[in-house]
Amino acid sequence: MELNLLPQKADTTVFEGEGGAYYAWTAAKTPAVVQAAVGAGKFVLQPRGFAFPHYSDTSKIGYVFQGTCTVGLILPNNEEEKIIIINKGDAIPLQIGTISWWFNNGDSDLTIIFIGESRQSYTPGQFDYFFLAGAIGILAGFSTEFISNIYGLNDAQSKELAKSQSNTLIIKVGANIHMPNKSNCKKEGYAINLDAMLSSNAKVEITAEDSPLIDKIGLSPSLVRLEPETILNPSYSMEHRIIYVIKGQGRIQIVGLNGARVLDEIVEEGQLIVVPKFFVAALLANHKGLEFFCVSTSSRPFSKQIAGNTSPYKALSSSVLEAALNLSPEFVNIFKSKL
Repeated sequence: MELNLLPQKADTTVFEGEGGAYYAWTAAKTPAVVQAAVGAGKFVLQPRGFAFPHYSDTSKIGYVFQGTCTVGLILPNNEEEKIIIINKGDAIPLQIGTISWWFNNGDSDLTIIFIGESRQSYTPGQFDYFFLAGAIGILAGFSTEFISNIYGLNDAQSKELAKSQSNTLIIKVGANIHMPNKSNCKKEGYAINLDAMLSSNAKVEITAEDSPLIDKIGLSPSLVRLEPETILNPSYSMEHRIIYVIKGQGRIQIVGLNGARVLDEIVEEGQLIVVPKFFVAALLANHKGLEFFCVSTSSRPFSKQIAGNTSPYKALSSSVLEAALNLSPEFVNIFKSKL
């Protein structure tokens, strides 16, 4: 099996204009996203930037690593608009088919990384979006006759409804429009602050056991912060893991089938790495330290470290290690004492 797992920055500009931008990773540069049936996108909103209401054919988790945002949500099988304010450090799970809009009511840019599955996507390895407004919105696709009959409008009103908004995806809203700026529900029911949970740990992971939000979307997020010159012990998972480097720099090694080292690369801010299921990965931070956001393709992920107190090498009998590793009893004792 030949896999291209090279770390990559977003290679496609989906949209860039006044108000914000959206960038994506595609199969052209990151073929592993298709092989793992996952996807990723980077979303930027400038102050007063507004992303039109839309829904997607994928489930995903967004992580805010810069700025603040007002988000409107209409969940599947629900008719109410829920409005929440999310900030740096928040992770927001988005179930497939959820309608959402996004508005930056702050003074600085908002940046969110979205990572999720793409099994049901029309575009392999990417997220497809369906907009309720704008030049590529669903209203623009219907004829005036259909719009008139659907909404009980005359021809002129139907054309105004469908054609007045000539922009696509993202705009900058004028000060004359007073966008919602307060939550109408508890944020905890729709978003999780990973930063706050990471304060005393090097890693925090949220699973279905911790949150019903995670249980619904079949994905689980984690946030890892490595101090300079420290290592994240090698581990494998029964699920694919998608890593986005938020800041810092380091080195990653991945070992796959037949003990082959399939990746040994420097990783840096803005890069995405896909770790296939059962492949063993370890990360070593350089002098700057390393922080990354990771999504597993299961809401109940299983992972196993092969170093530290939970290492299988520590659990295995000394005589088993002597035979398997062809080591002396003395060296086995030294090895196990280091775990």
